[in-house]
Amino acid sequence: MSIPVGGLDCTNVSPECPAEYSVLEYRPSLGANAFFLAIFALCSILQLIFGIKWKTWTFCIALSCGSILEFVGYIGRVMLWKNPYNTEGFEIPIICLIIAPAFTAAGVYLTLKHFVLAFGREYSLIKPQLYTWIFISADIFSLLLQALGAVLSTVGVSDLTVGSNIALAGICFQVASLAFFGVTAAVYFARVWRNRSSMSDEAKALAHSLKFRMFAGGILLAYLTILTRCCYRIPELSGGWGNKVYRTEVYFIVLDGVMITIATLALTLLHPGFFFPRLSAPFRMREKKERRAQRAESPEASGSDLEEAKIVEDSE
Repeated sequence: MSIPVGGLDCTNVSPECPAEYSVLEYRPSLGANAFFLAIFALCSILQLIFGIKWKTWTFCIALSCGSILEFVGYIGRVMLWKNPYNTEGFEIPIICLIIAPAFTAAGVYLTLKHFVLAFGREYSLIKPQLYTWIFISADIFSLLLQALGAVLSTVGVSDLTVGSNIALAGICFQVASLAFFGVTAAVYFARVWRNRSSMSDEAKALAHSLKFRMFAGGILLAYLTILTRCCYRIPELSGGWGNKVYRTEVYFIVLDGVMITIATLALTLLHPGFFFPRLSAPFRMREKKERRAQRAESPEASGSDLEEAKIVEDSE
């Protein structure tokens, strides 16, 4: 994106057009951005491999999309290192790095329903299947706002403020959604803790499982880092793309790059296929068949009971 400076139309770095005249006002760090690029490339590959191996389809799609978008976004940052006036190098990160964490957050949202099914739906204030609908719908809405704002920001300099304001609205909505998710999860697990003595033996065994504790810790870490990144984006976008926060690279590296890297690594290395198999399609299908068989064999189970159980299971 060429910016007229002192009568000049800068398209490349030169004595008359230093990097400080570009939109970012600096040349991005090659080392930091190349590191993030490599990490997200690796996570993209691993998510696809793990997703196919353990058949965690929805989780795989969400995390793969997030990782791939981050990877592409950092390609744009590397392009800006080569030429801070590169139009595509400016547009690619604006679009990709803004919307990518929404997909990563979706991976976190998907887990709450399965936690509720594992520890007891009786402790939940709402039906387990509603968690996915509520939070994924909110995630999609925030994603659309951020995507619209990002696209408008790439149209031209005159649209930068409008685009950043729309993207800001999407970020604010995402922060509110994340906060509500955190409160909802905290309320549920507080109720589980208060009733821990009456939990099923299976739930107690899961709670004491090292694998599950590691996975739950990874989910918590991913949630906190995604929330931190989204909170950082609010002041970054509040003054438009030209404000001081946006033009300070260390803020971006630490509060965006590092935060989303930690979240993505946590959700990749502590993959639910190995650490929380309830998210995998084969486990859910096997569990449904076992429950149907148990109800069919139970002499107390009436036809209406079996039909109701089938409806509940299909909604899961």
